[in-house]
Amino acid sequence: MKISSQKSSLSGSVSVPGSKSHTIRALILATLADGTSHIKNPLPSNDCLSTVQAVKQIGAEVIVPEDSSEAGAASPAVWTVRGAGKNLHLPDGVIDVGNSGSLMYFLCPVLSTLAGECTFTGDESICKRPVNHLIDALNQLGGNACCLEPNSVTPPFKFAGPIDVNKTLTTDGKLSQYISGFMMATSRLNGTLHINLTDPKETPYLTMTKMWLESVGVPCTISDDFKKITVTGPVDIKAFDKTVPSDWEAVAFPLIAALISGSEIVIEGIDGSGSQGDDKIVEVLQQVGADIVWDKKACTLTVRGNEGGKGLSTKNCPNGEFRVTISPFPDAICALAVIACFIEGTTVITDVEICRKKETDRIEAMKTELRKLGADVEEGDDCLIIHGHEGGKGLYGGNVESYKDHRIAMSLACLGLGLPAEENVIINDAECCSVSFPHFFEVMNGIGAGFKEV
Repeated sequence: MKISSQKSSLSGSVSVPGSKSHTIRALILATLADGTSHIKNPLPSNDCLSTVQAVKQIGAEVIVPEDSSEAGAASPAVWTVRGAGKNLHLPDGVIDVGNSGSLMYFLCPVLSTLAGECTFTGDESICKRPVNHLIDALNQLGGNACCLEPNSVTPPFKFAGPIDVNKTLTTDGKLSQYISGFMMATSRLNGTLHINLTDPKETPYLTMTKMWLESVGVPCTISDDFKKITVTGPVDIKAFDKTVPSDWEAVAFPLIAALISGSEIVIEGIDGSGSQGDDKIVEVLQQVGADIVWDKKACTLTVRGNEGGKGLSTKNCPNGEFRVTISPFPDAICALAVIACFIEGTTVITDVEICRKKETDRIEAMKTELRKLGADVEEGDDCLIIHGHEGGKGLYGGNVESYKDHRIAMSLACLGLGLPAEENVIINDAECCSVSFPHFFEVMNGIGAGFKEV
């Protein structure tokens, strides 16, 4: 699917879906539980539906209402999970995670607690993502893991358990997902797992996992510097009823869309729990003059963009340069790179290595596609540098690639809202947005975005 984006004005209120990160954690822990759990406001995205299929393969029963993934469906939906509990088992065949790195990194450690062999694979994108760090971690704990292709570091891969929790896992921890997977896995093992991280990144996601584990009775500690983690099992997890908070990773897109298009909107159902590191985007954009009011009592964000997307500047930043360390909330890289094109002055997004290991190399991809649209973008030493102009002056339309990466597609669609009236952006393979934000284009058109399929 190709989508055309052009200058538009937004108005009204919009809600974003539930959090993908929370939904997948909820599904896996509900699978480990004895009894029937209810997950309210889950994200009915491709990644979460891949998780539903995967946990069914290992003993869970999941009821997803037929209308829960339809645009305009009654909200919030409730998914029912009858946990596998003590009857958790290895799948009869291969587990295909689709496009979900979270599912792969979470579920593999959990299944490594069982005796026997298991194989994981995924779509074309997943099969390009390195898993050497995961395989090394499994082998450190007594598993037997390797990629199926000789000398490969990417899926498909296989492993045999059970792992031994009474050891110390030492790894860099730059990717948080596999660390979260071992934290959840320990709930099934007898002993305390000590995890030493030499270079932890994405730390808010480790905090999120800790919160989930503690909520179901699993003892867990994380040091202030995130370099030492302990989890103690076994714990018989009981069924639970929980509500998935709204997704801050998705909030980024209507937020930058309003600023770029010079519009006023209200984003409803905002999560104020502090469990998602991506809420930092509010504070970050306020530093360059963005008019964003977060009413935590009402759970709303009111975003007021200036006419023509103007008013954003680095002039009040130290040395006149806007610097953002992205590693604590790396999924915001695409949205921040786009809004930086509309900020007068130089934006330097640092500590970007982790962003190269997502659905694609998002640093190279954003540099390449933004340059096609007239942006002044360069790569530095572990950073992305954007020399922006007030109101996006100098940007123009063109055809761009999404790389089948949902966040790239949504961010480039938002950029088109701030182009000169005669210009437009055509985004190829735009259907990938359903990975994290089902019906993104329809939802945004509900507040005036004017996205069109071409």
